[in-house]
Amino acid sequence: MNASKFAAVSTFALLAAFANVAAHADEADGSQYAGQATGQRTRAEVKAEAVAATGDRSQDLAALGNVAVHSTTTRAEVRAQAAKALRLGQISSGEAGAM
Repeated sequence: MNASKFAAVSTFALLAAFANVAAHADEADGSQYAGQATGQRTRAEVKAEAVAATGDRSQDLAALGNVAVHSTTTRAEVRAQAAKALRLGQISSGEAGAM
């Protein structure tokens, strides 16, 4: 008698749990809050505007004051300076270097 009551109660609990999950299944993605965007321009117009906006940006960089700097230091000198700084402990080495 106790086993049949236990089986009935556990079956009822499982059915209630599944019903609860099924009732709230659509709330996980938030699709009911998705907005609909409507525009006045066609896809081709937007694409043409994007292509026109990605033109030559070299003039923009020059206007910001970004100019190319040419170094007089050779690669060997830079490597020697880096090796010296590493030996003196001025720079860290490897992935576990102190910041």
